[in-house]
Amino acid sequence: MNPVPSPPVTVVGIGADGWDGIPDASRAVLRDAQVVVGGPRQLDLLPPECAGERIAWPSPLRPAVPGLLAAHAGRRIAVLASGDPMFYGIGRALTDVLGAGAVHVLPHPSSVSYAAARLGWPLEDVEVVTLVGRPAPRLAAALHHGRRLLVLSADATTPATVAALLRDRGFGPSRMRVLERLGAPEEHTSEPSTADDWTRPPGDPLNLVAVECRRASDAPHLGAVPGLPDDAYEHDGQLTKRHVRAATLGMLAPAPGELLWDIGGGSGSVAIEWMRVHPSCRAVTVERDPPRAERIARNAERLGVPGLKVVTGPAPDVLGGLPSPDAVFVGGGLTAPGLLDVCWEALPAGGRLVANTVTLESEALLADARRRYGGELVRLAVAHAVPVGGFTGWRQAMPVTQWAVRKV
Repeated sequence: MNPVPSPPVTVVGIGADGWDGIPDASRAVLRDAQVVVGGPRQLDLLPPECAGERIAWPSPLRPAVPGLLAAHAGRRIAVLASGDPMFYGIGRALTDVLGAGAVHVLPHPSSVSYAAARLGWPLEDVEVVTLVGRPAPRLAAALHHGRRLLVLSADATTPATVAALLRDRGFGPSRMRVLERLGAPEEHTSEPSTADDWTRPPGDPLNLVAVECRRASDAPHLGAVPGLPDDAYEHDGQLTKRHVRAATLGMLAPAPGELLWDIGGGSGSVAIEWMRVHPSCRAVTVERDPPRAERIARNAERLGVPGLKVVTGPAPDVLGGLPSPDAVFVGGGLTAPGLLDVCWEALPAGGRLVANTVTLESEALLADARRRYGGELVRLAVAHAVPVGGFTGWRQAMPVTQWAVRKV
């Protein structure tokens, strides 16, 4: 039997303890490598016996990967990565470029594994949020009373940023600890403090933040399922109301990794709650009114999904350059000529389309679309109890006609 050829790239995990902490197999790869690529801090951890050419990653890193690897094709390349290369590490970029079969990974315990061990937190009960190269507001979507979070820090200032965000989102009583240089002889864990009382100055840039979430008594309860309170949003009245929104998201049926087009975004509530279902859910909201588009972006940041893409312009004109959706919601602009047909054509097999309206004119369009494409028409009616003199009566909101269809 012929031996399996060595892959062109070996990724070696390395921790804060440097050369002393990596196993013999990883040391052998680094000694044998003709080229060693990594961050400056990681390269500085190697001893002189690793004689290969040392190359620091340029910035931005990911776009440079194909060219750098091509420039050294045919040479034995080792890539250094912090901890586990396949956990928010360079391993993903390399396998995306080369394919999994062309990359050999030698992992090291991640900082998250070290932190869970130090804190006595079962990893399966912890949510990990990375703020490395990502906006801090994305942490807001993970804030739920009683949950434990491990936050991967971008630098020494991240703990203070986390504390400020917790205070701003009504989680000031949350307990925080900073764990620095995990796995190294000089590792350090700070004394616990609440976000409200956080005064710790920046420490080592190699750190993560442990958070035990505690919601303040006067903070709103924002659940993990669609149907957030209407007052969670900044809006000018153009808002899919709470009960209709929950029913709409139920028909859209978001799943991890899927992409939504939210057309006629208004306040962005449907796209925002689609993205809050799972960190990998993606959405594009289309809003023709610039002030509303800016408001959508503010709502998305406030509610923990700053990655929501906001496209300002009329639909269907601006839809042509967008990536193919898994689902489409039309909450406004139904009377624009050809809009529903363009959305239908954009959907792949299995894609879902949901459209809501309160006007007779748009309702007629939905009835015609149902005749042509199938699906289900539903009338959603919600009434709220209100004072009537000294008594209580029902006030009916405008009924919403909803068309929902799945493309086969």
